[in-house]
Amino acid sequence: MPFDFVPIIITHDHWRTIENGMKQRVEALNLFLHDIYHEQQILKAGIIPATLVDHNPHYYKEVIGAKIPLDNHIFLAGIDLIRDDHGTYRVLEDNLRNPSGISYVYKNRAIMKQVYPEFFSNYTLHTFDHQLSTMREALLAHRPMSLQPTQEPHAVLLTAGIYNSAYYDHVFLAKQLNISLVEGRDLIVKDRFVYMKTIRGLERVDIIYRRIDDDFLDPAVFREDSLLGVPHILEAYKAGNVAILNAVGNAVADDKAMYAYVPDMIRFYLNEEPIIQNVKTYMLSDPPQRKWVLEHIHELVIKNVGASGGYDMLIGPHASEEEIEVFRKKITENPNQYIAQPTIKLSRAPVYQNNHFYPCHVDLRVFVMKGNETNVLLGGLSRVALKEGSLIVNSSQGGGAKDTWVLKEEDQHVK
Repeated sequence: MPFDFVPIIITHDHWRTIENGMKQRVEALNLFLHDIYHEQQILKAGIIPATLVDHNPHYYKEVIGAKIPLDNHIFLAGIDLIRDDHGTYRVLEDNLRNPSGISYVYKNRAIMKQVYPEFFSNYTLHTFDHQLSTMREALLAHRPMSLQPTQEPHAVLLTAGIYNSAYYDHVFLAKQLNISLVEGRDLIVKDRFVYMKTIRGLERVDIIYRRIDDDFLDPAVFREDSLLGVPHILEAYKAGNVAILNAVGNAVADDKAMYAYVPDMIRFYLNEEPIIQNVKTYMLSDPPQRKWVLEHIHELVIKNVGASGGYDMLIGPHASEEEIEVFRKKITENPNQYIAQPTIKLSRAPVYQNNHFYPCHVDLRVFVMKGNETNVLLGGLSRVALKEGSLIVNSSQGGGAKDTWVLKEEDQHVK
């Protein structure tokens, strides 16, 4: 990932707001996931349309009623924040499947300390030296029910392999969490227990931090052509003999259509108002909203509810007439597949590339770790749209990263 040396600076007070808002949001999302796979109270109450769950391709009826450790579906969340033209933080997107990027947070800081050590002698910054220990504690807290209280859980990180775009992230986390890095072929299920193949024979696996998507996890249940997963692993999961993190079926909650209802989840489950609000979102399945959006499509951002990485997205003010007509047709043919949002004047930060400074749009991915307690990784990953004028920060679309500084209280005078 390209790196820019000018840091993003967040004050102590702003970080407290972010931290509290992220804990609140992830708590509500976790309660929602547990609810829709069990009692479905929020659907019965009519707060969220049942069709958004029942017709979602990522709502897996195979795991309805499954008991999971701590009733926790979200071990690690990556919540993307922006600041609007008023300086207000807003949630842009929830990532509850396999959020990546923690390794870059640490790599960015290591580069800054190595190349510009003098920066760190002038300010008192929060460090995240012990955050990975906290992440390991949260991971190991997901003990499967079949494990005896006196037994230490054995955890592994399941990767898709060296050709995966986030493989560096997988290697970094496995090493830092002190767990084995495995591929699907390294695991086997026997009698509804999962084992890792070793030169000493089979070793039972209790916790799997998986970095492959649900569809590839179990070829006996989902995609039968998958070479990445482990046959019959879902049987072990449903029997309570192995924990899979994040839980199976989380994608139903980070769908971009479901995103619009997260503030309602917070009110329903926690009886609180959202600390950090969403970006205004238009549901194109609603005829009046769809009509208005099609009339104002030149002013809006259109997103595919199931896509990520900046793909299948239209930025109206920057689009050609031909591109706009393509999206008009897509929306008309399949309105449930798209949402619309206003083109927000994202906050910008200076970058130094190609021997000159210029302003670029930025966002912040905040990582939330949940075990017995909920913790937020200090700082997070600041992503920047390095192409001048671009609004897309994803590295796959030309984006890069910056170091993120969270100031301690005594350094509030720093601007």
